[in-house]
Amino acid sequence: MSRFIYPIDTDQFQKIREQGKVYVDKTGYIYDLVNVKKYEYVFLARPRRFGKSLLCNTFKAYFQGQKELFEGLKIMEQEKEWKTYPVLHFTMSGLKNLTVGEAKSKLENLLSDYEKIYGRNTEEITPGARFRGLIHRACEQTCEKVVVILDEYDAPIMRLLYDKEQLETMRMMLREFYQVLKDEGAFLKFVFITGVTKFSQLSIFSELNNMKQISMSDEYSGLCGITQTELDTVLQPCVEEYAKALHVTLYEAYAELKRNYDGYHFSENSQDIYAPYSVLNALNDKATRHYWFESGTMTSLIEHLKYYPFKTALEYDGMEVGLNEFNVPCEDAETPIPLLYQSGYLTIDSYDPLLKTYTLHFPNLEVKEGMISGLMPLILNRSTADGNSLTRNMASSLFKGNLAGALSALRSYIAKIPYDIITKQEWADKEGRESFYKLLMYMAFSMLNSIVDTEVKSVLGRADVVIKTKNALYVLELKVDDTVDNALAQIDSKGYAIPYEADGCKVTKCGVCISSEKRNITHWREVDEDGNIIDEQKF
Repeated sequence: MSRFIYPIDTDQFQKIREQGKVYVDKTGYIYDLVNVKKYEYVFLARPRRFGKSLLCNTFKAYFQGQKELFEGLKIMEQEKEWKTYPVLHFTMSGLKNLTVGEAKSKLENLLSDYEKIYGRNTEEITPGARFRGLIHRACEQTCEKVVVILDEYDAPIMRLLYDKEQLETMRMMLREFYQVLKDEGAFLKFVFITGVTKFSQLSIFSELNNMKQISMSDEYSGLCGITQTELDTVLQPCVEEYAKALHVTLYEAYAELKRNYDGYHFSENSQDIYAPYSVLNALNDKATRHYWFESGTMTSLIEHLKYYPFKTALEYDGMEVGLNEFNVPCEDAETPIPLLYQSGYLTIDSYDPLLKTYTLHFPNLEVKEGMISGLMPLILNRSTADGNSLTRNMASSLFKGNLAGALSALRSYIAKIPYDIITKQEWADKEGRESFYKLLMYMAFSMLNSIVDTEVKSVLGRADVVIKTKNALYVLELKVDDTVDNALAQIDSKGYAIPYEADGCKVTKCGVCISSEKRNITHWREVDEDGNIIDEQKF
């Protein structure tokens, strides 16, 4: 039985503390924002299931002066006064997937809860007017300025992103409500706003231009999520228990968690961040599963990606972009990059200060595999079960040292892909044909990551695939309408195998050719480190 109780079913700070559940202390950040930096308006964007709601509830408990909940936490060393302020906390996630009328009614219900405490003026009709009245009365009755917390501010409008008429109507309703935050600044102590995506201030917050955006701040990169330091210290006993249950070493347990849930970077010099929902569930279950995608993130993503070409959805992995290409309002974006980044499907891998460019990548195996398994049925018109079967067949052959068997399984899979997946217009474009097959190979080999160590260097560039098993290492070069000779020559000329020669494994190089006319693999040749042919097949 576990010694630890994990907060996998609640984001309520009070409940977590009273029930002795595992809590990773973020209170030092809270004190710094409010009392050291003395910010009055703060905005934080983070992916869903990243602890934003828990953070909001922690802010709420702090401003309500619930000192007893903070015993043993960092903020107890810093805060001396523990004043109580009136807090208006609105969780806007309840307004998602609603019509404008339904959302307005729901918002009015949220206002009613606070009007039971501070009263209501019946002459206040609109949500904005009622909100303004609440702030004034709360301030007058308590003789303290008001704290406003808006969690998931963008939830009501995400579903309407591509419905311009409904989007504008919802935006106008929310703008009238949010405008109060600017107008009533004299009555406000602190405003904290969270969301998944970034919308232009003009469209949502009107002229609230004094808001401090900390979403891409190095200093606050660890405000949500679990940092590497936190996993190595406060959560180490939890990881030890996880390792014992899996019958692996502590080092192997950390490597498993890092491989699956780490890799998020939210600024140029961000701390290494783990997805908290996934890590806490893994530690609780003593298992390694893809919890983030099981919680329904893929459905929401597909709803948005259908407005972009699916064939390009995976091609942004490894893309180099400028800041204004991914950290921009989603409603203005011409590509899915801002949505993919702000929703957590892509993250900052590195930053080039000279060129001022960011390289974006899938953060970890959980996201990468979830993206591929979720999009494969839509891109290839094949079921996820088909993809899983392909993965098992390829992995089984590779474990036996039979690369030809793995390629044969892949060839059979390709043969069943409907011809009309690629339109005649796309097929007439040579680059389009190459992109399609390289994307197919990328998806097929990436799915092996759950079983063997697979590294796919590029989707649109060279199709360089490296597969590691316990006793063997395979370096593949994929060519469309080309020859295996050229494929193998590229492996040698580019030195693809050199970084792996020190591993002590037998290295096999393989050139794989696809014919766009026959729409399948037509030739492969395996050679050993000395260039001797191991296997060659033509079709």
